[in-house]
Amino acid sequence: MEKINQIRNVSIWIFILPVTALNLCLFVSVNYFLFENTIFQVDEIGRTAFTIPYIDGSVSISRTARTYPAYLIFKPAMILTAILLIKYWIANNKLIGTVNNEINKNKYFLIFGVGSALFLILHSIFLGIKFDYDLYKFFRRFLILGFIIFEIIAQALLVISIFKMKEKIEKFINKKILILKIILVSILAITALSSLPFLVSSGHTHFKHALEWNYFIGVILFYLLSFLFWKRRKTPVHTPEGANESFGSSL
Repeated sequence: MEKINQIRNVSIWIFILPVTALNLCLFVSVNYFLFENTIFQVDEIGRTAFTIPYIDGSVSISRTARTYPAYLIFKPAMILTAILLIKYWIANNKLIGTVNNEINKNKYFLIFGVGSALFLILHSIFLGIKFDYDLYKFFRRFLILGFIIFEIIAQALLVISIFKMKEKIEKFINKKILILKIILVSILAITALSSLPFLVSSGHTHFKHALEWNYFIGVILFYLLSFLFWKRRKTPVHTPEGANESFGSSL
């Protein structure tokens, strides 16, 4: 049960940390007047009127998070989230390898999952750094698109792997949550493809911003479902009678 407990513990923090950080940045941006005449006075570009961007799309994540003092929250939170993501994908790779007796074989979702985390780290580092070059702007878009694409592919591949072996681990999982994960990943993939014409065109600014906020939450919601997917079980006590139950204890 050690591997399962590790996945559950990491998953819940991958959900809590970025969601909390993002909405704290939004709070700072909307309530900038609270920080007037303090060392945390909000930069002009980071200030906005009251908004619920998930609905009205009045402000982007980038504008909310890239200015002082919001980036003091956002950058460390995203980098820490990326580190947790790497641990999550490695733990899942080991778990599935144990179940399928393929301990030394890496799954494709590990490559895409770790890749998405590296994209997130780079994007967080460069967020807020100002260079008025088209190549630099393209590089930043490339990083965030790389994170999203790699993340969705990794999530889809992981769900497929778990679905194939669900009978082997049925006593450890919640099958209803597995269905929700399949639905979520499908919605994320369909939304990405169907929104592409709007994203590459000019205009539709509020739509793009609202999509950005909601899509980010959708991607992170996968990890809350991962936390709920694995049943919480106590680590078994090894006794001579239970020594042969190596499969359950190895998870």
